[in-house]
Amino acid sequence: MSSRLENNKNKKRRKWPFWVGGIILALILIVGGYALYLWNQVGNTVETMHTPLARSEDPEFKRAVDDRFKQKDAINALLLGVDERSGDRGRSDTMILLSLNPNTNSMLMLSIPRDTYVNIPGRGMDKINHAYAFGGVDLSVQTVEETFDIPIHVYGRVNMEGFKQGIDALGGVTVQNNFAFSQGGTSFTEGEIHLNGEEALDYIRMRKQDPNGDFGRNERQRVVIAAAIDKAANFSSITKFGEMLEILGSNVQTDLDMNKIQTLFTDYIGTRKNIETMQINGSGQMINGIYYYVVPDEEFNRISTEIKEHSEVQ
Repeated sequence: MSSRLENNKNKKRRKWPFWVGGIILALILIVGGYALYLWNQVGNTVETMHTPLARSEDPEFKRAVDDRFKQKDAINALLLGVDERSGDRGRSDTMILLSLNPNTNSMLMLSIPRDTYVNIPGRGMDKINHAYAFGGVDLSVQTVEETFDIPIHVYGRVNMEGFKQGIDALGGVTVQNNFAFSQGGTSFTEGEIHLNGEEALDYIRMRKQDPNGDFGRNERQRVVIAAAIDKAANFSSITKFGEMLEILGSNVQTDLDMNKIQTLFTDYIGTRKNIETMQINGSGQMINGIYYYVVPDEEFNRISTEIKEHSEVQ
C-alpha cells in the first residue's frame, strides 16, 4: 500500500510541471499575440502618419537620407506645430529645428520666431510662418533649408490639438516656470509646475506678458517639448498605448517610415540627455506697416555654421 501511495505521489510530482509549463506557454502565446497586435497597430499608425514630401521622389535624396540613418550619422529635423482652421490650411504656429547627433549623444534645438523676415521661394520676402500657408510642409522645409543653408533630413507636422491630447495621454509634463503669469484662464505659478494638455498649450502660447516676448515663448516651447520627449522615451503604460497611437495617427504627419522610427528610438533617443538650445538674434521692425523680426545675414551664417558643425554636414 505504501509503495502504491508513493507511486501516486511521484506521478503527481511529475504531472504538475506539465500543468505549470502549459500555463507559462499559454501566457507566452497571449503576450506574444498581444505584442504582435501592438506591433501591427504601430505599423498601421505609422502608415497613416507617413506623408513623404515631393522631394522624396528624388533617388539621390532618398539614398542620402537612408545612408545617414544606416551609418548613424547626425540628422536634422524640422518640427511644425500647426493651428488648423475649418476651410483654412492655417499657419505654422511653431517651427523648431532639431539637430540630433547620436555620436555625441547631443541635440541642438532652435525655435524659429514665426515673424522672422526671410525669402520664401517663389513668394519673396515675408514672415517665415507664412511658408506653410503658401505651400504646406514642402515649402516650409524648403524655406528653412535655404534660409539656414542646411539640409533637412526629416520632418514632423503636429496639429496643436493633437499636441494637447498627447500631453494628456502621457499624464502631463512637469516643467520649471521662471515667473508667474496667466493665460487662457489658467494661472501659472513660479517654480516647478505640472501641466495637463490644455495648460501646456496655454503655457507655450503666451508671449504678450513675457518681458522677452517671442523669445520667452520659444523657450517655453523648447522646455515643454524636451519634457514631453523625455517622458515619451520612458512611456510604458500599455493601457494608454492604444490611445497614444490613435492620437498620433489623427494628428501627426511625417516622412519617417517604420524602419527610421525604429532607428530613432534605438540609436538617437540618447540625444535627449544633452539638449542645447539656440536663439536667433535680430530686431523687430515695421515694414510697410507690418511687424517683422529682421535677422542680419551674419546671424543666419552663425546659426548655419553651428548646426553644420553639430550635424557634421558640410
